[in-house]
Amino acid sequence: MAFDPKQNPDTLIQHLGEEDHVMGAVVPPLFQNSLFVFKSLDEFRGCFTTDLGCRHHYSRVSNPTLDLLESKLAALEGTERAKVFGSGMAAISAVIMACSHQGSHVVCADTVYGPTKMLLEDYLTKFGVSVTFVDARDTENVLQAVRPETSLIFLESPTSFFFYLQDLDAIGKFARSRGIATAIDNSYSSPLLQNPATLGIDYVIHSASKYISGHSDIIAGVVCCDADRMNSLLHKEVSLFGGIAAPYIAWMLTRSLRTLPLRMKAAESNGNSVATWLRDQPDVDVVHHVGFSDFPQAELRDKQMKGSGGLFSFEPTIQSDRWVKAFTEALNLFRLGVSWGGHESLVVPLLLQPIGYPSPRWVVRLYTGLEDPQDLISDLDQALTKASTVAK
Repeated sequence: MAFDPKQNPDTLIQHLGEEDHVMGAVVPPLFQNSLFVFKSLDEFRGCFTTDLGCRHHYSRVSNPTLDLLESKLAALEGTERAKVFGSGMAAISAVIMACSHQGSHVVCADTVYGPTKMLLEDYLTKFGVSVTFVDARDTENVLQAVRPETSLIFLESPTSFFFYLQDLDAIGKFARSRGIATAIDNSYSSPLLQNPATLGIDYVIHSASKYISGHSDIIAGVVCCDADRMNSLLHKEVSLFGGIAAPYIAWMLTRSLRTLPLRMKAAESNGNSVATWLRDQPDVDVVHHVGFSDFPQAELRDKQMKGSGGLFSFEPTIQSDRWVKAFTEALNLFRLGVSWGGHESLVVPLLLQPIGYPSPRWVVRLYTGLEDPQDLISDLDQALTKASTVAK
């Protein structure tokens, strides 16, 4: 039975690429092999001389288990192809390297993921690549930073601590008119809440360790793009750097992907409930959450996103190390740890300097997992009380 790829994403996730059940198995098999053998010398040569030859020869480049997952992810993002990497940074690095050369210039949103910023600012400069970081909330800042040698515009929308958005459609159109590649870290939204490729962005990247995995037991990344760009990646960055995910990781991600729609609905519901309660507390100065109706960039959010997740942050009224330490250590359900998108709730406090502020401020990022939202609110309530008592 052929599957209709135009069906709802919930249905697509469950059925796309699984029309032929191997030996009747409802769960696709795991191809845990490193290489593939050939029936003839012509078939073998075909793998290395033309794209029309056999599809697989070595699992460092491709594998049937990865193919299944990648077909689903590409369909969800609205791209022709996808490739699963061993980590989000492996995916990000592959794209940035593919779009850079000696003497090239990158324009990047100034609030991107820290290691991404380090790669551009501290590492690639030794190969002659320059970078300009801009407040990309204002599209004009992005456009004005472009130089004749600019080869890539790298975005992250929403960003992960202040949840700033960038106008993907406007930036994408401008970049294509100049022959400049565009890439975005789309991890916050997952493929269900935002599809940048449909807005003109060339490379859509995910840390699959977040929502796509959803169980805090996998490290992986994803790149989605058109067939020509992917073919170039496969022949160069994928083949040479060897950064794709192992078959077992891809098999586990396919398992996780099946519950993504349910988990994203829970993440949005829990995030909205907890963030709404939090903004009414006297010890909370401001809450940064994409899901608020009065979110500063609500018009742009509604234009390019389909919802919000369980990740948000707040700035405490009492700006002191003592308060932050007391609050963080009083939490029971929210555990102190990086990452997000899994089943467990997390907290990460950082001293940051928001745009427009004269000095750094404590910003506490919260991720609401799959626990009951009232239990999460109770945990935050008692921690706020303890922190306030200690700070006095």
